[in-house]
Amino acid sequence: MPRFPLFSLTAAFALVLAGCDRESAEPAQPEGAETASGEEFTGKIDRASAGQAIPAIEVADPQGATLALAGLKGKPVLVNLWATWCIPCITEMPLLDELAGELDGSVTVLTISEDIQGAEKVVPFFAERKLANLPQWMDTANALPPAFGASSLPLTVLYDAEGKEVWRVVGGFDWGSAEAREMIAEAT
Repeated sequence: MPRFPLFSLTAAFALVLAGCDRESAEPAQPEGAETASGEEFTGKIDRASAGQAIPAIEVADPQGATLALAGLKGKPVLVNLWATWCIPCITEMPLLDELAGELDGSVTVLTISEDIQGAEKVVPFFAERKLANLPQWMDTANALPPAFGASSLPLTVLYDAEGKEVWRVVGGFDWGSAEAREMIAEAT
């Protein structure tokens, strides 16, 4: 009996995140900028949660160090929830890596994996793609998607220096664009 609630929660979360699955022959949304690989960026800016505080949830890195998100104050933070099995997530990771390098610490860029297998999936993913500017944080308990009210990945949320949400993007976004830089400047 104790396994049933865990299974139900896991199954429900898998269904919620199924929106990230891009195996369908039909694009999820026909409009949006296209990536070099032909995948479309369909993410849209959403300001409905502006002013909300960053969730009081801890994430961990592959070595076991933890980070309390609610303690991140003093400079803007860009939080990206992603997974190794999510095609739009994989597509935008090199763009986020480049963005983090350009921002050079003026905005903290946090990439947080929602892979249940944690470091087993995340470490090889980063090594293979040489993502040198992004941290390897993990949320193996999958506590963040429900805290954000997220129904799919990727989800990227910008917080100001006081830890208050400025905007969020659900879906893949062109983080290499001038629009992305203008949006991030709203928190600086």
